[in-house]
Amino acid sequence: MSFNPYVRLERLKQIFPSDTSFQPEEEARAKDREADGEPDGVPDGEKDRDDLEDDDEDKDSDYHPVSSSDEERETFNSKNWEIIWSSTAYDRAVSCCSSTVDTAVSGLSPGPTMQAKYGAGDIASTFSLFITPMVEDIILENTNREGRRKYGDEWREMYEVDLLAYIGLLILAGVYRSRGEAAASLWHPENSRALFRATMPLKQFHTYSRLLRFDDRETRPRRRASDKLAAIREVWDLWVSQLPCLYNPGPEVTVDEQLVPFRGRCPFRQYMPSKPAKYGIKSWVACDSKSSYAWNMQVYTGKPDQEHPERGLGLRVVLDVTEGLHDCNVRCDNYFTSYKLAQQLLERNLTLVATVRRNKPWLPRGLLTVRGREALSSKFAFTPSATLVSYFPKKNKNVLLMSTLHTKADVSDRPDRKPVIILDYNRSKGGVDNLDKVVGTYSCRRMTARWPLVIFHNMIDVSSYNAFVIWRELYPDWMQRKLNKRRFFLEELGKALVSSFMEQRERIPRTEASIAVVKAVKAAASPRPAGPIASMEHPPAAAAPPEAAASAAGEEAPLRDNKRKRKRCYNCPRRNDTKTGNICCRCDNYICKGCSHIYCSSCMS
Repeated sequence: MSFNPYVRLERLKQIFPSDTSFQPEEEARAKDREADGEPDGVPDGEKDRDDLEDDDEDKDSDYHPVSSSDEERETFNSKNWEIIWSSTAYDRAVSCCSSTVDTAVSGLSPGPTMQAKYGAGDIASTFSLFITPMVEDIILENTNREGRRKYGDEWREMYEVDLLAYIGLLILAGVYRSRGEAAASLWHPENSRALFRATMPLKQFHTYSRLLRFDDRETRPRRRASDKLAAIREVWDLWVSQLPCLYNPGPEVTVDEQLVPFRGRCPFRQYMPSKPAKYGIKSWVACDSKSSYAWNMQVYTGKPDQEHPERGLGLRVVLDVTEGLHDCNVRCDNYFTSYKLAQQLLERNLTLVATVRRNKPWLPRGLLTVRGREALSSKFAFTPSATLVSYFPKKNKNVLLMSTLHTKADVSDRPDRKPVIILDYNRSKGGVDNLDKVVGTYSCRRMTARWPLVIFHNMIDVSSYNAFVIWRELYPDWMQRKLNKRRFFLEELGKALVSSFMEQRERIPRTEASIAVVKAVKAAASPRPAGPIASMEHPPAAAAPPEAAASAAGEEAPLRDNKRKRKRCYNCPRRNDTKTGNICCRCDNYICKGCSHIYCSSCMS
């Protein structure tokens, strides 16, 4: 950027019309600095121009400086000469976030909404608040259309019970950490869990995975011309619209990106080397910083047009995913941060605390220089609506943050002397990162080459976690002092979704353990209560597992596949140290494959 002293002088005269410290000799001094090769910022030795008196304090009724009339204020110009930063904080007579908040929003307390409270009758109904019957109808309609197109009259119609059983098996596979395991091993007659074979055959599971569709493929080319997400757009929009209706976020909301791993063909697949998966489908997420509840999501479909790339993507994303929020503080990283974003969020009664990149043109040069600065020092700059801090933790390290929430240059009394802005940001910056961690722990993702199915798997993962957050806050006494709450919740959810399908199953599976599971479920089948919950203090009891139901019915319990440990084989020599998880159904001793025999049900009897 070339230095133009005349433009600079005119801008300063417009900002300080009543100040007399700017004289025409500024032009000559500017030309001398340009000849010496100095940067076009404010020179360090030029104190007489920056030490200005605030003669026009009373011009703005909303803001007035903290200092007295005779106190001097040091000012910094931004690199683009559009913003004047001050070294002294402004006393905000009226808060940036207006005190008159919409009563429809301010009267709501953080947590589940009334719709969620009346709909969360049990674990399965809490999950159905997200995967609604409308979403299920769209999936069933398009899947049956695809099945009839491929198989003709031989296609057996897929109903709601079939779809819920398929989703339940996906959730159970994630609970048992079988994301990278082949589906054939989950249905293995010897080493698998009996619940999979008891629900549906492996061939039927593969058929549903291949034919699951979310739109009409005949009209997709026309819609895809203007929407890259056309293959799942209708289902995605219905699902996203439910997220903010079921939960009110707290005072702090985090905005960040989420990368769902995928290496197949996709028109908007992204490469992010900083992520563990590196390749995948990126989504923008706004979630509650405390509970990591996904409040709003948006799939990034890439550049809309190569000839006219989108400008201000970070600003547009934050404004989109925070639409409808009021009286909250938004936390985001330096990818999204801009001074314009902070001002537009203030108009929505939202504040911003975020990191800043050094190359932003609205930053003052005085905070970017680190030469001669003391380690663990902080420098602040202020405008009437924003606070900027530069923290110097060590050599060649400069941390920049901007906040419209903090109004003073507060520094903590810790040994590292971090500013309060940084401490507040670090406390709640990881909302989306924590969501990625908990979703990835028990993810239901399966190996597939179809990107719409990848998005659908992520919808199930996020829905199951959001349902767990609602269930945990509605029933805080549920499984107290237990560390595996979420695993137990997902396991009960998966069993509740597959139980209806097992009750209606006509063909009995072949293995003895699976037969026992199906008989136990049919014997313990009872009508589920419908409607809103009767009391919020006493949550409904979780459904008993099929193994417990079998014991209660007096039937022979199946092989204990679930929650079993691996121990040394009872018959093998001790020096072999043969570990196994199989248990004999009669003597309850651990037995390996080499020491056991396989019998059919008739020979066993």
